[in-house]
Amino acid sequence: MSDDNKDLSDDLNDMLDDAKDTAKRAGDKISSSAKEFSEDAKELANEAKERASEFASDAKEKASEFADDAKEVFSDGKNVAIIAHFTLIGWIIALVMNNGNKSEFGSFYIRQMLGLILLSLVSIIPFIGWIAWLVVLVAWIMSLVNALGGKMKPTFLFGEQFQEWFKSL
Repeated sequence: MSDDNKDLSDDLNDMLDDAKDTAKRAGDKISSSAKEFSEDAKELANEAKERASEFASDAKEKASEFADDAKEVFSDGKNVAIIAHFTLIGWIIALVMNNGNKSEFGSFYIRQMLGLILLSLVSIIPFIGWIAWLVVLVAWIMSLVNALGGKMKPTFLFGEQFQEWFKSL
C-alpha cells in the first residue's frame, strides 16, 4: 500500500497543483478581462457624457433660436396685419397681438380692417347692400394684397378716414 498509495498520492497532489495553476491562470485571465471591460465601460461612459453635453448644448441653442424666432413673429407687424384680415375673430386676435408689442404697420391694418368691417354692416340694406358688399370685398382684397406685400397703402374711398377716425388703435 505504501508504494501504490504514495504514487496515487503524488498523482493527486500533481493534479491538485495543476488544478490550482489552471484556476490561478483562469482567475488572472478573468481579472485581466474585467480590467479591460472596466476600462471600456469608463471610455463609453466618458463618450456618453460628451455626447450628452453636446446634445444639451445643441438643444439649448435651438431652443434659444426658436424663442428668438417666436419673438420676431409676434413682434412683426406684417403678421398682425395679415391676421387682422381674416374675420372679426382674426381682427380681435390681431388687436390683442398688437397691444402686446405695437407696430405701426400692424396698427395701420387694424384700423383699415375695422373700417371695412363697419362698412360691411351697410350690406344689410337690400339693394345698396349688394353694391356695398362688392365694394368692401374689392377693398378687402386690395388691402390684403398690400399687407402681404408689406405696403401701408390705405383702401380706396375711406382709407384715410379710417386712419383718422380710429387713430387710438
